[in-house]
Amino acid sequence: MASSILARVSSLVRANVNSILDNAEDPELMLDQLIRDFTENIAEAEQAVAQTVGNLRMLEEDLSESREASTDWGNKAQAAASMAGQLTSQGKSDEAARFEELAKVALRKQISFEQSVTQMHGQVTQQTELTDQLKDGLNKLRTKREELVSKRDELVSRAKMAQAQTQVQTAVKNVSVMDPTSELNRFEDRIRREEAMARGMAEVSASSIEEQFASLDDAGAEIEVEARLAALKSGGSGGSSGSSDSSAPAQGVS
Repeated sequence: MASSILARVSSLVRANVNSILDNAEDPELMLDQLIRDFTENIAEAEQAVAQTVGNLRMLEEDLSESREASTDWGNKAQAAASMAGQLTSQGKSDEAARFEELAKVALRKQISFEQSVTQMHGQVTQQTELTDQLKDGLNKLRTKREELVSKRDELVSRAKMAQAQTQVQTAVKNVSVMDPTSELNRFEDRIRREEAMARGMAEVSASSIEEQFASLDDAGAEIEVEARLAALKSGGSGGSSGSSDSSAPAQGVS
């Protein structure tokens, strides 16, 4: 179990998240799925770490007990051998033989526990390495999950900001005086047409009045012509009435 979880943890840690997101149709959904995968694997890795740590502690306890037992049986073998030696020196061969046999039994036990110590020491070493790998992978998974959550929040924030900017630009476009399709510009064009119409009507009105005054001037000139013609017919000078009035005072003085 621990080995399979470690393989999955290593695969997730090595995964190129940026490449996955680049190839995803919906990066936000892909990030959500990745976060779920990391969360599930973190939970399993935590269980595996707890289990391997528990197994490691049991092995360490067994190793310690085997070492103590090996030492204890060694001491017993030493004690039995010493007693056998003493009995032999006393000429008690039968009793000495019995303690020598006990010493051999104790030595066999010591050797058995020494072998167990050697075997369990290797197991403890392997279990310690596996536990360290799982702990390291678990820490990396947690770190990468935090990065994914942060990246997801960043992407969501950027998406919302981009959407808001698009809405602002659309609103600005609708009121831009440089945009010929905007409501403001169409309203301005309508006002300009109305102003142009007013100026046109004013010019037309002014032209009509000028023509009327011009006709009055023409009528006055015609009256002057008729007056001078009448004067010529009556024997006058044919000049203007203003000229006749100015000559009268001169005759009175002479």
